[in-house]
Amino acid sequence: MRLFFALWPDDAVRAELARWSRELHALCGGRATHPENLHVTLAFLGSVEEAHVAEVERAAGGVAMQAASLVLDRPGYWKHNRIAWAGPSLVPPELAALVSGLRGALAKSRIAFDTKPFVSHVTLLRDGREPRAIPELAPIEWRLAGFALVQSVTLPRGSRYEVRRSWSA
Repeated sequence: MRLFFALWPDDAVRAELARWSRELHALCGGRATHPENLHVTLAFLGSVEEAHVAEVERAAGGVAMQAASLVLDRPGYWKHNRIAWAGPSLVPPELAALVSGLRGALAKSRIAFDTKPFVSHVTLLRDGREPRAIPELAPIEWRLAGFALVQSVTLPRGSRYEVRRSWSA
């Protein structure tokens, strides 16, 4: 099964992100991320055997998280992979500490994960055209009170993400 750790938005944040996605889609086209799949990836594990999921959960269980506020106030576009995204101008220190602690716990437990540097963002569109200008969008305040272990389930119409377990601050 394909697993990753993520920040999982509440319904209000999800609705605002979906609104941003619609605005950017009007400019860029592409494939919009299904609203129920919107998230911030903290650590991507990839394929994990069912027998090792308990180890993954144990490692995450030892990670302390402090509640924080993440303000998504920067829409952007990456040319190299044609992705439109939403992110913060400033990553709160509590989020940086969570990512560091989680990745450290995974490494200590010898659980493989993608070690690319953390870039706090929500993917809104894939395969979109580069916009001439990115519009100013109203900031979204996201109260971070926990993180989740998420499974990517492949379906004929694309992937669906399902929270397997979550941890609170």
